[in-house]
Amino acid sequence: MRRQRPTLIAVSTLIAVTLTTAATPANAHNAAPPDQVTALTAHQADGYTTLAWQPVDGATDYQIERTPVDADNTPTGTPTIVGIWRPNRQINQQAPTFADAGYNPGDTFQWRVRARTGTTEQPYSEPVTATTTAPWGNPTTPGEHLRTGWETTHAAQYTSDTDEYAYTAAIDALSDRVRVVELGRTVQNRPINMLVIGHPTPAATPQAVAATAPVAINCNVHGNEPGDREACLIMARQLAFSTDPRITDLLSHTTVLIVPTINGDGRANNTRGNSTGQDLNRDYSLIRQPETTAYITMVRDYRPVAGYDGHEFGNSRAGDLPMLPPRHQNVAQPIFDQSQDMIEGHMYAKGAEAGWWACPYGCEGGGNVGLSEETILRNTLGLKNVTNSLLELRSSGGQTRPDEGNTANNRRRKTYSALWTFHQFLDYHRADRADILKARSEAIESQAANTGRLVFRGSRPIPAHPAPHPGDSPPPLDAPPADLILDTPPCAYKLTDAQYNGARTDGPGGIGTTVAQRIAAHGWKVITIGDEHYVPLNQPERGLIPLLLDGKGVEKLTDGERVYPTLTGRRNGPLTVTGFTCADDATINGPVTVRAGAALVTTATTISGPLTATSAAGILLADSTINGPVRIATTDTISIIDATIAGPADLSGNTTGTDAPVLAGTTIRGPLNCTANSATPTNLGIANTVHGPRTSQCAAL
Repeated sequence: MRRQRPTLIAVSTLIAVTLTTAATPANAHNAAPPDQVTALTAHQADGYTTLAWQPVDGATDYQIERTPVDADNTPTGTPTIVGIWRPNRQINQQAPTFADAGYNPGDTFQWRVRARTGTTEQPYSEPVTATTTAPWGNPTTPGEHLRTGWETTHAAQYTSDTDEYAYTAAIDALSDRVRVVELGRTVQNRPINMLVIGHPTPAATPQAVAATAPVAINCNVHGNEPGDREACLIMARQLAFSTDPRITDLLSHTTVLIVPTINGDGRANNTRGNSTGQDLNRDYSLIRQPETTAYITMVRDYRPVAGYDGHEFGNSRAGDLPMLPPRHQNVAQPIFDQSQDMIEGHMYAKGAEAGWWACPYGCEGGGNVGLSEETILRNTLGLKNVTNSLLELRSSGGQTRPDEGNTANNRRRKTYSALWTFHQFLDYHRADRADILKARSEAIESQAANTGRLVFRGSRPIPAHPAPHPGDSPPPLDAPPADLILDTPPCAYKLTDAQYNGARTDGPGGIGTTVAQRIAAHGWKVITIGDEHYVPLNQPERGLIPLLLDGKGVEKLTDGERVYPTLTGRRNGPLTVTGFTCADDATINGPVTVRAGAALVTTATTISGPLTATSAAGILLADSTINGPVRIATTDTISIIDATIAGPADLSGNTTGTDAPVLAGTTIRGPLNCTANSATPTNLGIANTVHGPRTSQCAAL
């Protein structure tokens, strides 16, 4: 649930923080001139300095001046206006702050601030002088000594692909906390690496990592937007080698997944798209490209519960850090609310403390940005029940940072603001882990219930920056038109074998993976009966499935046939299931037997009697009650979510291959036994309540 956050100053102990004030000014015992800024302080942090001061009544804005000085505080360069503070920068306007990051870390500077009333400049504050924080890591300590190509050139060059591979390999070799895994290869055969970081060591398998409620950061999807990537590489070093208690505590309670460069070909060529010209951030649902397939398969296997996706934004009037949650209307309400809480409740308040201008994507004059396309990662992740946000780094300095005509200064501000954001993201997850997991559980259960309309394109509204902000332009609302709304959802989509397994030409070089392969990468359950393939909607990603398989889909894979419930209302007596049977809002008074090769899909259904399935094609139960024992054996596809079983449950010898049976959020009033299943059942991180012993493969569920 969204809530108001306190705005106390809480700077990470990882970041060396120094409060420096100038020597006592000559007029210290005299009253300050009228309208002079007073109480200026400079707090040093990782790559930036937070300047704070007492506001001046009637001030329209403030100018921040920085001058390089030597060890004796003698100026060694020209005083330069490096920042403009305006009221729309932060939610607490009575405590103005500004994050200055346009300098080489480790150098010494003097700062002054002055108010302006309209165009009238008021007297400067007394100066403060400080030495800024050097790049993180002791140069003489193994591991900490590592530096990226961007750091060693003082932001003159971005880190090359070969330097990235060498740098991440060195972190892997020198830190027990890190394992680098290859998720896949780009079209041009560059590795797509991911750093898996945990304390004291990361969990050994994707399934074990998933159990830690991991977080994921995607750092560089557009090859010509590399600022976030440099921040990710620096943060990887910090997480790998820091002895700070905050870091070890964070990594002891989760696993951090960092993908520095999903678009290695685009980064090498400094292009937005990959080597085929595809904008990868318009492909996370369709997964036509190997890069997006690798990332979505990672999401399926590692199951991150929260994520950030790094970009840069060309609007020079926007904030430092435009952010946006998943907006598609099919995203479950708890995920949207939790994502908004992370942005509005945490990032806005913490940004105001640190001096960063966080705002909704678009801010001033944003135009047609931040809409509801399910192909965009933030929307795809939201539809996959991941609390997440887009991060945009303003590409140019703009009016509020007039010194960023200097390319290196511009790059530093972008990278260090991203580094701040990603650390805040980790802090948010650490503090709100329980709420994030609760939102995820509620989202999965509500999606599996398959209730409510389906929207094929349409976004939730995003308010302008919260009061007392004077009101900038929020992202536009793309309300769904009537022809892109399906009020009565089907039970499933049926695909022919040609649709499911047929060759496709929408991939690189005119060769595409099949619909079957893409559905498998998404992790959806499919029931196959003869040469027909059914994709039920009573599963966790219900909001995404129709977007790819329904004829109304704006960017779809195929036109599946809608299959509506075949059993509703009351039915008395035994039921033998042959073929594909879908029950919705039904009451079955009697035992249910699912024959070999048949399938049963239920939502909001009560079965008063035992349920038995042997060699069935599939059993998917959601939001349903079985008043009797359940026994499922040698069955191909199994999912039981948010059900109640009034008796023992037994899953034995099921032949699901690598597609693990799902048993999640279910209450079993009896023992639970899972034996000899070809894949160990999973609870998707949603614990079951079992009133009896749990044995064998289900002991931990």
